[in-house]
Amino acid sequence: MKFRRNPLPSRRIDILCFLTVGVLIPVVFLFDILVLLPEIHEPDGHLYTFTLIMAIFLLFNIKGNMIACMLIDTSVDHEHVKAPPDSEAVRLGWRHCTTCDRLAPPRSWHCKICGVCILRRDHHCIFMGCCIGQQNMRHFMCFTFYLFIATVYAMAYELYYVFASYIEELKILSALRKQLWGPFVWCFNYFEIALKITFLLKMLSFIGAGIALGYFVPLVLRGEVKANRGKQHNYNCGIYENLKSVFGQRMYFVWISPLLRSELPNDSYILKNDDSGKIK
Repeated sequence: MKFRRNPLPSRRIDILCFLTVGVLIPVVFLFDILVLLPEIHEPDGHLYTFTLIMAIFLLFNIKGNMIACMLIDTSVDHEHVKAPPDSEAVRLGWRHCTTCDRLAPPRSWHCKICGVCILRRDHHCIFMGCCIGQQNMRHFMCFTFYLFIATVYAMAYELYYVFASYIEELKILSALRKQLWGPFVWCFNYFEIALKITFLLKMLSFIGAGIALGYFVPLVLRGEVKANRGKQHNYNCGIYENLKSVFGQRMYFVWISPLLRSELPNDSYILKNDDSGKIK
């Protein structure tokens, strides 16, 4: 596995999106842990400890997988991988990249932002400033999954706090309305302002992560990438093999930590056809 020499985003839009996610996630985490959580659970209680451990676990996987996506080099290794002869290239799925003026492996496309051909390229992620491909698709999916779980978990706690705070006044509906639309109304209670802003950020993250999961999970299950989505291809080897091609041999354990190594079943340079014609 190679690492990128410069993992930081280069475009302005990538830098802006990266800073938005990279800064706001820890800020919201600190607000929830230091301010909101003590208002709901006693600091010495079991629920407080459990929630704190869960929050740290979620933050570790979100930030860890995000950093892994940015660090891992997903480009085609032209220096160490020998392209097949021209007579065999088309049959093996290789094609000529006019920008690099080299043969590119199957499902590899040139990214004009990264400036290289990406192995099994899916898309360029503006929040990480890099392409998602063969080596970091696992980390992208884990990042998106844990971001979705974390926002659901955090919003549930915040809504619980809102209901608990206003239930004595029998203003549950009013409280929910204010919580959803309050960020657009000025209020001199700084705690309520912070509460409403963090809830809005969580809701936007929840919607974004939910849309991403709804789009990319079917692609992974069908063995597709964004470029051949909905097109006829021979890369669908069944759900189990498709998942293993993304999450590796230890796919049951990679959800525990982004630091766990999980070798992929193939390198996406030379793909073989099985008896049914599917490409592995």
